[in-house]
Amino acid sequence: MSDLVWVDVSQCLDPDSMGALPDVRVPGVSAEGWQAVLDLVVEKGWRYQYAEGAAELSLPRAEAVLARPAEAECPSLRVWPESGVLAIFRFLDDEVIDFDVDLREVQGQERLDVLCGFFREIGRRLGKAVLMDPEGGGGQPILGFDVEADRVVLLMEP
Repeated sequence: MSDLVWVDVSQCLDPDSMGALPDVRVPGVSAEGWQAVLDLVVEKGWRYQYAEGAAELSLPRAEAVLARPAEAECPSLRVWPESGVLAIFRFLDDEVIDFDVDLREVQGQERLDVLCGFFREIGRRLGKAVLMDPEGGGGQPILGFDVEADRVVLLMEP
């Protein structure tokens, strides 16, 4: 059974009104939480690409990435939980896992199920909420993984 039904949430996931690249975050983590996500990516066999600037590198330990000098280029981790659905993680803060998804790739029930499954996997692994805000952040989350409900729920009215 799907966490969310496309016809009920399609307005909330409209790239034209919500922004194509909403901000996804998992607050209240540490380097260990980041490492848990890196381990999850490998364990699940999701395709990924880690880069620092233009250089593609092997996936390092989270502590190494988060300990880079302040002037160093911000690394990124591109993860494809399924072909055609991309999440881009940026190592900006050791206390918040931050990534983007492209709503243009999440149109229809099948792709929504992939996104919800991805959020569920991360939320369950960390035991924390995974929240998706409109592009630019700072607003009310659109949807997110609710730890107590153990599913992705809508957090704003369509």
